[in-house]
Amino acid sequence: MLMDAVFLARIQFAANITFHILFPSISIALSWVLLFFRLKHLRATDPQQKVDWLRAYRLWTKVFALTFALGVVSGVTMSFQFGTNWPGYMERVGNIAGPLLGYEVLTAFFLEAGFLGVMLFGHRRVGEMVHLGATFLVALGTLMSAFWILALNSWMHTPAGYEIVDGQFHAKDWLEIVFNPSFPYRFVHMVLASSLTCAFLLIGISAWQLLKGVAMTSASRVLRAGLVFAALTAPAQMVAGDFHGLNTLKHQPQKIAAVEGIWETARGAPLLLFAIPNDATRSNRFELPVPKLASLILRHDPEGELKGLNEFPSAHPPVLPLFWSFRIMVGTGILMLLVSWVGLWRHWRDGWDFSRMPRPLLTLFAGMTFAGWVATIAGWYVTEIGRQPFIVSGLIRTSEVASRVPSASIALTLAIYVTLYVGLLAAYVGVLKYMAEKPDKSTASVMSEEFAEDPHRYQGRGEFA
Repeated sequence: MLMDAVFLARIQFAANITFHILFPSISIALSWVLLFFRLKHLRATDPQQKVDWLRAYRLWTKVFALTFALGVVSGVTMSFQFGTNWPGYMERVGNIAGPLLGYEVLTAFFLEAGFLGVMLFGHRRVGEMVHLGATFLVALGTLMSAFWILALNSWMHTPAGYEIVDGQFHAKDWLEIVFNPSFPYRFVHMVLASSLTCAFLLIGISAWQLLKGVAMTSASRVLRAGLVFAALTAPAQMVAGDFHGLNTLKHQPQKIAAVEGIWETARGAPLLLFAIPNDATRSNRFELPVPKLASLILRHDPEGELKGLNEFPSAHPPVLPLFWSFRIMVGTGILMLLVSWVGLWRHWRDGWDFSRMPRPLLTLFAGMTFAGWVATIAGWYVTEIGRQPFIVSGLIRTSEVASRVPSASIALTLAIYVTLYVGLLAAYVGVLKYMAEKPDKSTASVMSEEFAEDPHRYQGRGEFA
């Protein structure tokens, strides 16, 4: 099986999407956080707050630029694989997938990238409102880019608004295609996932600066903003996830059966906290169940009926990766909720003074810098593996649209991709660490810009001399 061409092509695409999703999961929300920082800077009347928010904006703009660049590069590489590994996909559904991907490119490159230069290099070169507007348009472009990609991805899970003519899919109703049954849930779920990922990146890097003794007052403001952001987003994500799960149960019951490790249709199905599903024997080993909890969560009825995998003998996804990916996602999400709430409570108890925050808690914050990545990747594995064995749910099997490229060639390019991605990821984390440990301390340069704008702003403020 390791040398099966279809299997290797799936692994290669999985490697690409795993690397790619890391960066949109940050940039979607970070672009809006940057807009928030700019608004705080413009509205601040206290000189110290004004400098802090501007310094925060500048540091995190650099993070956004780096993240955006890697996201674009990895996205382009991934799109090539539609031609190299999955040519039958575009032959069958190109009339639907092509326009949606085209809209995403227009959004990303004409709106998002078009105003990125103004956002990165235009401060003090254009008016404040023009620069603020550019920041808003970059954030809007980032969100719209995600909108089109998720519309296509959701359509592959819950196809609607199409007709099939001579084996090819044609658009019958574009509104039904874009706003297909799972799209609203998937879009909200992804935006909230990005929000949590970004929040913990803010928390982790700011905590690292405090631990290393290189933090300025701006780091404390960013850390507080991240804690509030995470504390509000985490419960919202759980509610959105519940609605998304109910939608998935309606349209893809086999995916839910795999997630829960349910082989036989049953009423009052238990929630398995731990198990090792075995596809060969169609059973679970070492089960640790909570009676009737799965039915209560998914049917909102402790005696509700859930279909088992044996109802779909030849059309259900592999169980083991779904079962554990889902639990990793949920477990990480619960941990993020607890950490953000405990951190916010402790910060409030200390009078909003981070100098009194215990080092073990700051260390925990720093250790969870990339917790959002873990939850996001696990969630995407649930989504994408859960669609198997179909590439368009219930209509086109993945094996039907694979290329005839020899498995050895796919294995070689897979090895090259993985090696390159590991190197790029290490470089990305290394650059973030460098920027966190060597922040811009040129308060004088920031203040001089502010002074040039308003010479009387810092009159009598000797601490800025």
